[in-house]
Amino acid sequence: MEPPTLEMSSAICLSQPKRIDIERSKKLENHLKQQGIFETETESKHRREVVRKLNKLFKNWIINIRKIPNDKIGGKVCPFGSYRLGVHTKGADIDALCVAPMRIDRTDFFTSFFQLLSQQPEVSQLRSIEESFVPLIKMDFDGIEVDLLFAKLNLEQLPETLDLRDTSHLKNLDQKCARSLNGCRVTDEILNLVPNKDNFRLALRAIKLWAKRRGVYSNVLGYLGGVSWAMLVAKTCQLYPNASASVIVHKFFLVFSKWKWPNPVLLKTPEVNNLGYQVWDPRVNKSDRYHSMPIITPSYPQQNSTFNVSKSTRQVIVDELTVGLGVTNDIMIGQADWTKLFEEKNFFGDFRHFVVLTASTEYKEDLCEWCGLIESRIRHLVTVFDKNQFVKVARVSPKTYPGLDVAGIGNESCLWFIGIIFEQFENLNVDLTYDVHYFSENLLKLAENLNRKGDINVRYVKKKELCNYLSAEVLKASGIRCADGVVKVSRKRKRICHTEELPISKKVCGDEKRQPSLVFGELDDGCTPEPVKRWFVGKPIKLNLLRKS
Repeated sequence: MEPPTLEMSSAICLSQPKRIDIERSKKLENHLKQQGIFETETESKHRREVVRKLNKLFKNWIINIRKIPNDKIGGKVCPFGSYRLGVHTKGADIDALCVAPMRIDRTDFFTSFFQLLSQQPEVSQLRSIEESFVPLIKMDFDGIEVDLLFAKLNLEQLPETLDLRDTSHLKNLDQKCARSLNGCRVTDEILNLVPNKDNFRLALRAIKLWAKRRGVYSNVLGYLGGVSWAMLVAKTCQLYPNASASVIVHKFFLVFSKWKWPNPVLLKTPEVNNLGYQVWDPRVNKSDRYHSMPIITPSYPQQNSTFNVSKSTRQVIVDELTVGLGVTNDIMIGQADWTKLFEEKNFFGDFRHFVVLTASTEYKEDLCEWCGLIESRIRHLVTVFDKNQFVKVARVSPKTYPGLDVAGIGNESCLWFIGIIFEQFENLNVDLTYDVHYFSENLLKLAENLNRKGDINVRYVKKKELCNYLSAEVLKASGIRCADGVVKVSRKRKRICHTEELPISKKVCGDEKRQPSLVFGELDDGCTPEPVKRWFVGKPIKLNLLRKS
């Protein structure tokens, strides 16, 4: 594979907005306000107050730990992400970086500062996650969820005018500090590179809402996260620097539905220096040439923000962008309004076959951590499905759903759904057993290494059986009816195929002559194959992962 070029494109159009474009932008803003994604002034003031309190708390902690009563030592809490970009929604969390001067260690942050936070009356749900790729402290502060990262700079004092975009701050930093700084640096650089911040923010709000409604907003599941969507909108603003927000939204779909992937999206020419950090560069790193949808962060060290995107999830995103282009074309000629662009994706209406993953724990307090682990691995299962010759489409919904306690067990659980479309063949029996075993075994090893506990159940479900897994409200919204509005649980006796104990070519359900076609769940009574496409469903794959003693 030839490495893509790293060239910057110039502006496509410098035309000033027309009156009709400005009017459409106002209608777009009004529609977004009707969707309730903007905070009230009182809510915005409360959010600013939370940041102010955290900043004061952090500065006082640094003074106390350094034992030098000098306000000039510094220390600063720097918000980044959607809040820093000015596109956060009502009820969104705050991502913030705690920047400290030298001689303040990371261990101090996760011990004494963590203890100080635990003593604050505004703080609840406090937990530290030191083992993650980017270590952080999570909490609720006065009703707002906050993620705090930490980085120390090689400076004796931190000035109030500290500019984290200065690459010299990265000199001699450890990897964890450099990764923690990256969020702030990328956010600030994006804002610095867009020609009109107000138009950028309105357009980005629209695109983020669209992506969430269409089910393509999730970095962990292999779609695009907030920073990737922000960079695509910023690129559109660079290509049409004088356009109104409504035109930027339209051109966004035009540009990226036709983008020649895997050519990278760049907001600026990659910075070259000798600080020694690894950067995304397919001319040097062969592995970078195989990234499906590279969107490159503008600050050094440049990274691909879409590392999790596979060819299949890229195709899903491009398909949705193509649909969005058709809708915005109609909006631009007055044949549709903005409501149509933000219509919810009918995920359950688009598929007939599903794989359901149920993550459950005995105690509610363990569920969030366990579900986070499962969610981080689901994209690998989808990738395995994509490699199956009989699977045409495998698409996971970013939404999680609470489990229905039909059996009355009382366990806490959450569900993910993968919609599947199969290739059209005569007399097709589909075998996904190995795919699920591969996923399950890797998940088991990871859970044991991380000392996590919980259960994971994976099984195949037809559309007509969704009423056993989803609430009546969700089904109604998807246009799916359950008989008499009642969740039905079959009482029919089942025969179980113990696929985990027998080789795939050996005896299954008393029939040694045929190759079994197994998935997950339960086998309908009787093992005689029919000369039509049919599912034979094997023993449920359920892993009981207990914490090590």
